[in-house]
Amino acid sequence: MASMQATFDHFTNPVDMVEQIATIHDWSFERSAPDELTLSVAGTWCDYHISLTWREDLEALHLACAFDFRVTKERLTEVHRLLAQINEQLWLGHFDLWQQDGMLLYRNGLLLAGADTHAGQCEGLLKAALEACERYYQSFQFVMWAGRSAEQALAATMLETQGNA
Repeated sequence: MASMQATFDHFTNPVDMVEQIATIHDWSFERSAPDELTLSVAGTWCDYHISLTWREDLEALHLACAFDFRVTKERLTEVHRLLAQINEQLWLGHFDLWQQDGMLLYRNGLLLAGADTHAGQCEGLLKAALEACERYYQSFQFVMWAGRSAEQALAATMLETQGNA
């Protein structure tokens, strides 16, 4: 996600600013309410469905980014182990599982209490979500579809390549 050079007017609702960011990046979006926005962003491994909600009473912007697959009951325990191991590594946000429907998602909140909202803050929130999802998607896939343990999945997907071939 490239850094934006656009100039924004002051927005009292950060969802308005995120809508402008989505337009600049040519992401499809739907504005379901004045304080809600849903984005669809193509990633390397899947399309990510991002929901943003502004809570004016808290002055906070909440982001939830869902994956395109569901956790089965058979893999639930191992996915929980993987979630714990991944969340230990994250500085911003966390991965979560909605057990009722088995949906995996990344969640984060941006507290803006008393502060002017800047495009960089909103863009940073989106960037952190997409980077975390791209980085760990294959780990979830290995646990879900390949039957690997959390440790095996992380070891297989966290290899950092060095040098050039």
